[in-house]
Amino acid sequence: MVRQPLTPEQIEAGRRLGTLLRRARAGRDLEEVAGAAGISPETLRKIETGRLPSPGFGTIVRLGEALNLPVQELAATWRGNDVPLEAAS
Repeated sequence: MVRQPLTPEQIEAGRRLGTLLRRARAGRDLEEVAGAAGISPETLRKIETGRLPSPGFGTIVRLGEALNLPVQELAATWRGNDVPLEAAS
């Protein structure tokens, strides 16, 4: 199956998510956070820089846990707003 190219909106969503993760990591070492999330440092680097704009759900959950970020906040950032998930439905 051929993967459809990402839309500009999806690419921008990935950039917002990467920015949030980079800020949340702050002074923590990239390798330390990646290890805590069970992903490679290169994968975390790609997510933070927007080169991997649509990481898997499990990856996002584990990064949220490693950085003490609620999944709802990660989702709101990806969507480009601060509306809680309950209000978005």
